[in-house]
Amino acid sequence: MTTPALLTRMIMAGQGKEPADLVIRNIGMLDVITGAVTVTDIAIVGDRIVGTHAKYEGKSEIDGSGRFAVPGFIDTHLHIESSLVTPLEFDRCVLPHGVTTVLCDPHEIANVLGAEGIRYFLESAERTIMDVRVNLSSCVPATPFETAGAQLEIDDLLPFRSHPKALGLAEMMNFPGVLNADPGILAKLVAYQDGHIDGHAPLLLGQGLNGYLAAGIRTDHEATTAGEAREKLAKGMAILIREGSVSKDLTALAEILDENTSAFVALCTDDRNPLDIAEEGHLDSSIRRLIAIGRPLHHVYRAASHSAARIFGLRDRGLLGPGWRADIAIVDSLEECRVSDVIAAGRRVNTGLFDTRGTVEPVGLNSVKAKPVTAEAFVTAPKPGQNRVPVIGVKPGLILTFREEATLATTDKGLQPDLEADVIKVAVIERHGKNGNIGRSFVTGFGLRRGAIASSVGHDSHNITVVGATDEDMAVAVNRLIELGGGFVTADGGRVTAELALPIAGLMSLKSFEDVAHDLHELRDAAKDLGCVLPEPFLQVAFLALPVIPHLKMTDRGLFDVDKFDFVS
Repeated sequence: MTTPALLTRMIMAGQGKEPADLVIRNIGMLDVITGAVTVTDIAIVGDRIVGTHAKYEGKSEIDGSGRFAVPGFIDTHLHIESSLVTPLEFDRCVLPHGVTTVLCDPHEIANVLGAEGIRYFLESAERTIMDVRVNLSSCVPATPFETAGAQLEIDDLLPFRSHPKALGLAEMMNFPGVLNADPGILAKLVAYQDGHIDGHAPLLLGQGLNGYLAAGIRTDHEATTAGEAREKLAKGMAILIREGSVSKDLTALAEILDENTSAFVALCTDDRNPLDIAEEGHLDSSIRRLIAIGRPLHHVYRAASHSAARIFGLRDRGLLGPGWRADIAIVDSLEECRVSDVIAAGRRVNTGLFDTRGTVEPVGLNSVKAKPVTAEAFVTAPKPGQNRVPVIGVKPGLILTFREEATLATTDKGLQPDLEADVIKVAVIERHGKNGNIGRSFVTGFGLRRGAIASSVGHDSHNITVVGATDEDMAVAVNRLIELGGGFVTADGGRVTAELALPIAGLMSLKSFEDVAHDLHELRDAAKDLGCVLPEPFLQVAFLALPVIPHLKMTDRGLFDVDKFDFVS
């Protein structure tokens, strides 16, 4: 809270009449508007920059010689749950990469726990050092074609609207509901006409896109080609270039980021796990890759900060100048974007700062209510007269899936996988204790030669998704996952070969991000040993059950054709 006394100190320190709280000395400061780099001191009082382009004295000082200051990065769309760690661990993991603000949608935990999950995130956001803002989940459940753990209508969301960490309405992924003026969807849209409404409209173009935007929706992180992004930009939609652990759109979209568009382009990760963060980085990775591709340097940094803040109505951050929030990433090289120091709301980020946050009690520790299964649960009987069966096609780096077909052998145990053709089984098991549904089909693209992979992370309703070469190993993996209370499991030859427990709503670990990264490394190696050819197999499994992303998906109710928005007959 800015008091008269604090504001007076800011004004006096800005004039050099009294020492600032913190001064970064002799730093090369990037102006993300003009591209100019000026060697200067940056003076900070409280959470605010009070002086630049001058010399200052500070109670505490940082030597910036030979380094560069840029505005703190803003991740404009992500689900912290998909980092597989708690919000407090995510804070500790990502803030050192210069990400000082994140705009999260607790959609995953909300689909499991409903309003309790949103409350958990808002309480966590009050404690994190980075500024975590929460967009309230708009589509719980995402569709009526799967079994979720909860349902949120507008009356469930409105009590959170006035919370200081609540930003707006999260991604409106049910775009058919928007275009068909579904009453429940309309109620949410009407309530947020004076606020921010986040978009989610993969492959939606033409007059359909016009109708979607007419609802007051302003952003999209689902564009996967430059052509799609350019049409959306032309219609006033801000594009969030996404580069996560599975969805990798940066290379395809890089060309849209230039001096003409950077005010309407921002960056996001959507879903990135601690192992990828450790190996590649977070938004800092996207920044250096965009610059390496040839995108104009200060426009890349602008998209990562000032443009993101403007698009989402955060008027106090995104620039380095007196009166602006003191969120600063200090990098050793502007081109390489290697972050060596971070200032978050005027505080230098270090271990001691994280120790001041307190704790938040975990929730949803008994959310996996599925009963143990046998191998017979995965028997897939052919339909009468069926010769060829539809198969979900998976490609690395895409959450889009494709419709393919295969001719499969039939035995007394039903349709059989064809390992030579890379066709294995996929099943989704309802885990919220509501009906015990099991949907069964086939998938290609994993490369498994044996064994099984199971996950309780299954966007968006987070039922148990399992893929496998044998029914027996699928049962082993699923049953161990149930014992763990959620997580990732690989099985081979009737035994578990690697695992990661995710007991918080079946989505997040109680471990540190370092331990999660270690377990993910072992899981990745175990999946590779099964023959898996996907670089990120576990989140790729998780997205098989997402029936709002084209083209063919698997839910606990059966195989779903997203293009027709109906089950495969």
